Amino acid sequence: MRPVALVTGSSRGIGLAAAVELAREGFAVAVNGPFDDDELSAAVETVGKAGGSDMSAPFDVTDIACHDVWLQRIEDKLGPLTTLVNNAGVGVLQRGDLLEVSEASWDRCLAVNTKAMFFLSQSFAKRLIARERPGALFHSIVNVTSSNAVAVAVPRAEYAASKAAAAMVSKTFAVRLGEEGIHVYDVQPGLIATDMTAPVIEQYENRAKDGLTVLPRVGQPEDMGRIIAALASGKLPYTTGQVISADGGLLIPRF
Repeated sequence: MRPVALVTGSSRGIGLAAAVELAREGFAVAVNGPFDDDELSAAVETVGKAGGSDMSAPFDVTDIACHDVWLQRIEDKLGPLTTLVNNAGVGVLQRGDLLEVSEASWDRCLAVNTKAMFFLSQSFAKRLIARERPGALFHSIVNVTSSNAVAVAVPRAEYAASKAAAAMVSKTFAVRLGEEGIHVYDVQPGLIATDMTAPVIEQYENRAKDGLTVLPRVGQPEDMGRIIAALASGKLPYTTGQVISADGGLLIPRF
């Protein structure tokens, strides 16, 4: 039986890289984006060429009521789900002083980065617990949060707060689901070259070379994809609840 994964926010960036790596590992993959558009279609084609699935799952993760509907659609086409990668995320509406953060930006970050992740994990976990699961298959939830779950970022305080909350969601699900044989991980990317970081990535590239990170470069989506696929494939046995600081050593305390 083939493992089956849903990767949210996988029409581009880290999510797409994760979907491709999972396909290479033998997973059938449901590719998610908020819209049924050309970008999602192209991502599905890319994942298909890597050996995955041609299934698109166009839904807004903040629409909690549709979670069960889409999980069922995925299982009807691809088979029983084994893996959920909660990657979908948004940044702030405008960087700046936290004293000027708008309620709209706060609510948007918490809705996508924390609330959606919590309730999709809940629906996924309930589905797995309700059925017999082959022991040969590894079952997991891999959450993509951020180094800002730990490191303060005043110009995007609402984003950092949402990721810190998401990191705690990962820990609580790990504890709750351990007895069920469902592993939970928290991947915390650092400086990664994605559309979200595009406006500032050149600045961060220079700072990385100057010593901001121990490894003197920014990360690539493919780096994150390989990490996520390794976790979802059970290549770190006898682990759950781990935080993977995928940040090139950014958060290592140094003098």
